[in-house]
Amino acid sequence: MESPLRASNRLKAIGAALGWKSLGVIVSLAIATIAFVSLSHALKGVDFAEVLSAMRMTQPACMALSLGLVAISYASLTLYDRLALVLIGRGDIPFRIAALASFTSYPIAHGTGAVLLVSSAVRYRIYAPHGIGVADVARICFLTGLTFWLGNLTALGLSVLYEPDAISRIDHLSSIANSAIAIAILIAIVFYVGWTWNGRRQIGRRKWSVPLPNGRNVFLQIGIGLVDLGTAALAMYVLMPAGLDIGIARVVVVFIVATLLGFASHAPAGIGVFDATILIGLGGQHTEALLATLLLFRLFYHLTPFVLSLLLFGAVEAYRNAVHRRLSPAA
Repeated sequence: MESPLRASNRLKAIGAALGWKSLGVIVSLAIATIAFVSLSHALKGVDFAEVLSAMRMTQPACMALSLGLVAISYASLTLYDRLALVLIGRGDIPFRIAALASFTSYPIAHGTGAVLLVSSAVRYRIYAPHGIGVADVARICFLTGLTFWLGNLTALGLSVLYEPDAISRIDHLSSIANSAIAIAILIAIVFYVGWTWNGRRQIGRRKWSVPLPNGRNVFLQIGIGLVDLGTAALAMYVLMPAGLDIGIARVVVVFIVATLLGFASHAPAGIGVFDATILIGLGGQHTEALLATLLLFRLFYHLTPFVLSLLLFGAVEAYRNAVHRRLSPAA
């Protein structure tokens, strides 16, 4: 029978977990509400006929270049899983399996909004036949998420430090305050690299523990995240008409903030939140042209990979079921 002290500690732990979960839900709802109100305000007076015209006027070469950059961004996602497999000691898993898990889990999870739940379930279905259990899937999800956040925060810190006024329309802070935030982010990352340099850090307990990558592998994580994020931001930038006259640094800053807020809101594909942040952060007198760029980017970066990943995952599941049915009588 559990002692009263242990029962009390268990209840406190459960209460704390529920408290943090409730806080997360409140923050997500607040972000989504503010974003949708801001989006409705930004779309007032927009001529959607002009938006469609701007989309049709986009140069085919620019669209082809954007699609190529999107492909590079999604190709870099395969390195998220590959690196995570190496870090947990399962480097024997073929790269094609890591690529399949990454390409199917990320678009489906992000497209549905339930990132942790869906990405874990999809990865488990892909990796389970190769001897990877629930605990290792949890480690992979944690490490891929860590790579994402390290890359995003590093890019955010560097780009805001380079152009501190880029997000003033979003956070309503001065350039000095934004520079201070950027420096604080970069200092925190440097501290984290130093803290993990010898590779002896881990979080969690027992079978749920996750050894943190050493400092050298942290640099690799940051590099992968920067490639993923940088090519995605460039994919949007090349779709923008020259008349918008928006610098690449500003696009990168606003794109990162929009991506992070979209993830924090848990809205499917960051819908509403991502869009409002882009329109507010980059908007001006040419809202129709910017909205046309945003819609094309949504088509290339979110909708198309989401549909392809669903088809691919469905095909893999159908093939495995067919093989299982064919082998069942023999077994």
